Amino acid sequence: MQELSQRTSQFTDSVIRRMTRVSMKYDAINLSQGFPDFDPPAEITDRLAEVAHTGPHQYAITWGAPNFRAALAAKQSPRMGLDIDPETQIVVTCGSTEAMMCSVMTVTNPGDRIVIFSPFYENYGADTILCGAEPTYVELHAPTFTFDEAELEAACAIPGTKALILCNPSNPCGHVFSRAELETIAKMAEKYDLWVITDEVYEHIVYAPHEHVYFASLPGMEQRTLSCSSLSKTYSMTGWRLGYVIAPADVIDRARKVHDFLTVGAAAPLMEAAVAGLTLPQSYYDELTALYTHKRDLFCNGLRDLGFDFIEPQGAYYVMADVSGLGYEDDCDCAVDLCRKVGVGTVPGSCFFNAPENRFVRFHFAKSDEVLKAALDRLDGWREKMAR
Repeated sequence: MQELSQRTSQFTDSVIRRMTRVSMKYDAINLSQGFPDFDPPAEITDRLAEVAHTGPHQYAITWGAPNFRAALAAKQSPRMGLDIDPETQIVVTCGSTEAMMCSVMTVTNPGDRIVIFSPFYENYGADTILCGAEPTYVELHAPTFTFDEAELEAACAIPGTKALILCNPSNPCGHVFSRAELETIAKMAEKYDLWVITDEVYEHIVYAPHEHVYFASLPGMEQRTLSCSSLSKTYSMTGWRLGYVIAPADVIDRARKVHDFLTVGAAAPLMEAAVAGLTLPQSYYDELTALYTHKRDLFCNGLRDLGFDFIEPQGAYYVMADVSGLGYEDDCDCAVDLCRKVGVGTVPGSCFFNAPENRFVRFHFAKSDEVLKAALDRLDGWREKMAR
């Protein structure tokens, strides 16, 4: 038999989703894979019930239903400080996972280099490899998870570098890039003529006093930015798989062709129902911020009381906790034992880092208060439980 693809041999299955299976095996509370345990807004689910009877049930336009794109442009234009044309500057994808893959395929050729901040969401490395590109990692230094400008410039200056991936707010570390940091990245993008692909799925989950700044809103960056996001986190509907790319018209023209042959199109009835979410008032987003601020405080205060060492997230809904004191050489073994001995599922931090790093596990707190309190109860005495 001919050998299988060498390209796909370079990475494993998703460690995040694997830990969901481990959590299920040991009946652990799953704080690994980042999906909420509460429903989308009633406006969306009520509309979905209507759509189930009235349709649409057939293919939408490949790059997204017109009313969905119009509603998305109306929502995002004032927030991003751009005048987004729904007819030419948006492609709707099957989640932000496809949006990122579509964007990488749109701007890079095999052999090009892509700058990626580390720690990083594990899909970015796989996206790069699947496109035949080469990643260059720039460290976000713990505990503050900020970057060194000289290290960033050295990475951007490597011959063949074509693009940079920016996750803001960051998964997994919860860092919200300041305007000054973003301006430094913009300076490098301009100097070295780079495309910037942003993953901004946590754009509405940012904790005061921090603020989310859309990279495309910075002077001169609209024309070189592919802004990726999804409805998954903002509306608690990760299973609906509705994402999008916003970019200049000539970029979107190419991205639509890539998207067409990747997935054909997003689900028509779900787009129709989701319009009800895109048209919600500002009060919804204010309430979302308040909800997650409460959950962050509840969970982080609980971890602090239990003796965990961690950096409180500035955005998103993850906490990277230092468990190096447990003495594990392999944090994957540590994460499995947290499921087996303590009953709480986490993600081993090593899957987010390029360099060897075994200090951290990642918790997520997009759960009901009852689930978070139950997880904290199980974590009580965690050091002793892990030593058994």
